[in-house]
Amino acid sequence: MPSATQPTQPGPSTPSVTVIGLGPMGQAMAAAYLDRGYDVTLWNRTPSRADALVERGAHLAGSVEKALLANELVVLSLTDFDAMYAILEPAKSAVAGRTLVNLSSDTPEKARAGARWVTGLGGTHLTGGVLCPPPLIGTPDTSTFYSGPREAYDTHRAALEVITGTTDYRGEDQGLAALMYQLNMAVFWPAMIAFWQAAAIAGAHGLTAQEIAPYVTENFAGMGHFVDFYASRIDAGNHAGDVDRTAMGLASMEHVVHTASDAGVDTAFPRAVHDVFRRVVEAGHGADSFSRAVELMRNPAA
Repeated sequence: MPSATQPTQPGPSTPSVTVIGLGPMGQAMAAAYLDRGYDVTLWNRTPSRADALVERGAHLAGSVEKALLANELVVLSLTDFDAMYAILEPAKSAVAGRTLVNLSSDTPEKARAGARWVTGLGGTHLTGGVLCPPPLIGTPDTSTFYSGPREAYDTHRAALEVITGTTDYRGEDQGLAALMYQLNMAVFWPAMIAFWQAAAIAGAHGLTAQEIAPYVTENFAGMGHFVDFYASRIDAGNHAGDVDRTAMGLASMEHVVHTASDAGVDTAFPRAVHDVFRRVVEAGHGADSFSRAVELMRNPAA
C-alpha cells in the first residue's frame, strides 16, 4: 500500500496543486490534474483513499499543514464549510499566502463567512460550485461557478479549467457562486426525485426504469422551453391563465397522487407538489397560471 510521501517542490515549469478532500469528487479532480501533468499533493482524513492517486504519482502529505505548505493553490472538496473549519483550524498558521479554492457545498452566507475566516488568516479564498458529477470532471463541456477576488480567479483560471472546461465567474461577492450552485441544486434534486417517483410507480406496474428512461429524458429536454417561456413572464409579474391554469395543475397532481397510491408507492413527494397547487387555488388564483406559485413562495406567510 502506498505510504505518505513528503511533497517535493515541483520544477519551475511544472504546475502544481494541493487537493484536500478525497471523496468521489476530490478524487476525480486530483486525477484530472494528474492527467494534465500537474504535480499533485493530497490530504484526506482516510489516507487510503489516496492510494490509487499515489500510484499514479501524486504525493500524500502526512498532515494538513504539510499539504497546505506544499503549494500556493489549494483545492478543497469537502462536505461543507464546517468541515473546512474542522480540518484547517489545527493548521491555520499555514493558510497564509495560499489561495483556497473552496468547492464545498454550503449556503451563500456560510461561503461569505468562510471567506472572511480565510482572509483573516492571510489567505485568499475563492468560492466555487461545480455543476457536474465526478465522472465528468476534467471534460470540456462542464461548468463551475466562481466568485471572489478577480485577481485570484484570473491568476488561477487555467488551473480551474482543468476541473471543468468552463469557469463562470460571478463577481467579487463570495456568496454568489454558492447562491448560483444552490439555485441549480434546487432544481436538480427535485427533478431526480421525480424520476425516482416515476420509476417506483413504473416498477409497480411491471415496467423497468430503463423502459421509461427515454420518455423521461425527452420530458427533461423539453423543460427548457417552459423555463424560457415562463422566466420573462415571472420577471414581469405576468401570471395570466392564458396558457395554463393552476386549477388544471391541481387536478393533474391529484391524479398523480392517486396513481402512486393505487400502486402502493409512497406519495410524500407528489403530495408536496399537490400542496403547492392547492395553496395557490385556495388563495384565489385557480384561474391564474401555475407560475403564480412563485409569488406564494416569495411570501409564504401572505
